[in-house]
Amino acid sequence: MITQTSNASLTPIQTDERVTSLDVMRGIVLCGILIMNINGFGLAFGYNDPSVLGGDTGLNLYTWMMSNLFFEGTMRALFSLLFGVGMFIFLDRLLKKGAGINAADIYFRRISWLLVFGLIHGYLLLWVGEILYNYALMGFLVYSFRNMVPKKLLIIGLLLMIIGTGWNYYDYRQDDKWFAKVEEADLALASGQELTKDLKEAKDSWEKRESKTSPEATEKFIEEMQKGYFSVLAHLAPINYDFNVNEPYRGDLWDVLSMMLIGIALFKWGILSGEKSSSVYWLIVGIGYPIGIAINYYEMKLVLDAQFSTLSFSESNLTYYWGRFFVAMGHVGLIILFCKSPFFGFLKTSLAAVGKMALTNYLMHSVICMFVFTGVGFGLFGQLERFELLYVVFSIWVFQLIISPIWLKYFHFGPVEWIWRRLSYMQKPPFRKV
Repeated sequence: MITQTSNASLTPIQTDERVTSLDVMRGIVLCGILIMNINGFGLAFGYNDPSVLGGDTGLNLYTWMMSNLFFEGTMRALFSLLFGVGMFIFLDRLLKKGAGINAADIYFRRISWLLVFGLIHGYLLLWVGEILYNYALMGFLVYSFRNMVPKKLLIIGLLLMIIGTGWNYYDYRQDDKWFAKVEEADLALASGQELTKDLKEAKDSWEKRESKTSPEATEKFIEEMQKGYFSVLAHLAPINYDFNVNEPYRGDLWDVLSMMLIGIALFKWGILSGEKSSSVYWLIVGIGYPIGIAINYYEMKLVLDAQFSTLSFSESNLTYYWGRFFVAMGHVGLIILFCKSPFFGFLKTSLAAVGKMALTNYLMHSVICMFVFTGVGFGLFGQLERFELLYVVFSIWVFQLIISPIWLKYFHFGPVEWIWRRLSYMQKPPFRKV
């Protein structure tokens, strides 16, 4: 028999109920993900390929290399992992309070509002790398896995990654065949032969694909991003739409849902809450980093040796999910060891504050970068080199590490967190501390 309780007892999580290691990890990941996102905020088509914009020599190349070895994909993986854990804790807490079927109501209302926040974030705050919408969609699926034992959650998560790897392999084989036809067409043209219909179509479609990141297209993109708010909104809306329509189907099941399920498994095993001995976390670091960095280095070398060719990026995706997974696990081990250490208490407190306000701080990234890069503010889009973008990253880090603990000294939640709880529980939680 399901126990029913009054809605008055179903209140947002209190400070003493939080898992500190998760807050610290969330704060670190939020800072880390900006290292990658800043390339989308400030560069046209330069997120993955530094040869398009941002610079591919000197400090710019080293910045790209370090980002790809340690941050690309891994921060999003950890964000997904933490989101899955957060939703599991949210549900588990409600059920332990006797919420019964009301727990499902609150959970799905919470996820639905997150989806709305994601749409607002992507379209109105002008961020085409928006992830909340995707997390919300995957969050609807997570509910059905909440009661599974950790072993099954881990197996399903890894199976999803295997499926994603298979799809990447299929895409690479198609690209490889496509490029072979382009080379055949080039040889035919060089020898004065007339192209067959098949070769002409392959060459034309390849050139059309390459032209999307041409110097002309890049310059046009920069010009559009330096216009006023509504012009930028109209320019980015089709990109956001395409991302929202295709990414959940093409990438999120293998990229996001897999890590959400693995995160819940690790939490149920007591790994993410810091319950295991330090030797366990050193083992995770010792396994995760060597394997993950080796895979990421292999992918990076493929791209560098091919001078950032389109086909090399496609080939590097064959092992993408596994490099990011193992490096992410190395990060998990290192972060928990950091949490368990007696040092850097002030930094841990600040990072935990950033993590408690993760949604507010995540949206704040977009607001700040809107003013820094688009025509709404300084219009620096496309004007900074890749390594120079890190100055913006460090400035935002310092600001949020200072302002977050100050804010939480006077308020129970970040402003967006409070709104989200208000909408989820359909009651007004306390905001200002007495």
